[in-house]
Formats: sequence, C-alpha cells, structure tokens
Amino acid sequence: MNYDKNMINRINRVQGQLNGVIKMMEEGKHCKDMITQLSASKSSLQRLMGIIISENLIECVNSADDNNEDSQEIINEAVNLLVKSK
Repeated sequence: MNYDKNMINRINRVQGQLNGVIKMMEEGKHCKDMITQLSASKSSLQRLMGIIISENLIECVNSADDNNEDSQEIINEAVNLLVKSK
C-alpha cells in the first residue's frame, strides 16, 4: 500500500498537537484545554486509521478479483481491523 503525503501530514499534525499537550502540562494549563487537544488528536488518528483500512480494502479486493481469490475473506479481515481500531 502506498502512503501518500496527506497521510504523513495528518501524522505530523497529530504529533504537533501532542507536543502542544506536553507544553501545556509543563506550563500547568487547565485540564480542559489538554483534553480538547487530546480528543482532537484521538479523532485525527481514528480518521487516519479508517482511511488506511478503506484504501487497503479497496486494493485487496481489486487484487483478489484480478487473481480470482475469495474477496469475502479479505473483507472480513478489513472489518476486523476496523473494529480493532475503534
């Protein structure tokens, strides 16, 4: 699977948010602000996992179709990954 620039940018943004949380902790900021940033980070990671799983599923199903393999097993595996990511 190819990981494009947008996916890497998402990770970099999350990394920045988490660095911001560390700075807030060091400065003794209110927990509400930290929870807001942590929640945004969590949501971003969940969206990225969904994108990766869905793109991987598309690639796998297309590959299975090309190779006359059973698509259902691949779909089940992707669904299990999606459930695990929640």
